[in-house]
Amino acid sequence: MRQPRVLALLVALPALSLAAAGLFHPHSLGADTAQRWFELHLAGLLVFPLVGVALAALVRGRRDPVAWVVRLSAYVYATFYTALDVISGLAAGYVTRELGSGVPRPDEVRLLFRIGTPIGEVGSWALLLCVVVLAVDLLTRHRVAALPVLLLVPGAWLVHTDHIFSPLGVVGMALIGVGCGALVAARPQLVAVEVQPLRYETRHSG
Repeated sequence: MRQPRVLALLVALPALSLAAAGLFHPHSLGADTAQRWFELHLAGLLVFPLVGVALAALVRGRRDPVAWVVRLSAYVYATFYTALDVISGLAAGYVTRELGSGVPRPDEVRLLFRIGTPIGEVGSWALLLCVVVLAVDLLTRHRVAALPVLLLVPGAWLVHTDHIFSPLGVVGMALIGVGCGALVAARPQLVAVEVQPLRYETRHSG
């Protein structure tokens, strides 16, 4: 089995990376912020889905219905929140950057946010569902050892309300990262996969 500290770092890193990125995320999109807006969301394209992977890893190896709810909701989050990143992040940032300074925001950019925002909300609600189900399940199964899972619930709520904008969105993603990492550090077997040794039969001819 891999070292628990390595596993904890792997599941914590995606959300913590997004929390760090949120410190540099502009609060509004304009000609002067479009380049950074675009670049941060381009990087986020690789990281947002990994938060869902980290959450799904907390039920790794399980086949019960609750585990599948966690996986499905994590998948919905990863899919829809990545779509938000592409539409309201990459597309809106790129168009605004190319328009240049002194150009009023056209209706086309407003339309990108009009479709991107509700798509992102589907993803953030799925994130909330995922962490609430995880919290109830893991606290029932592991009691005190699973207390770090409680960090995920306010974390997901802050992401739902504030994306990764500083300060609340940054705090939200940080809580998710710390919660995932602490949970794995406390219960490393949650993400451990037992590998059955191969058995070979040796036949001897007489």
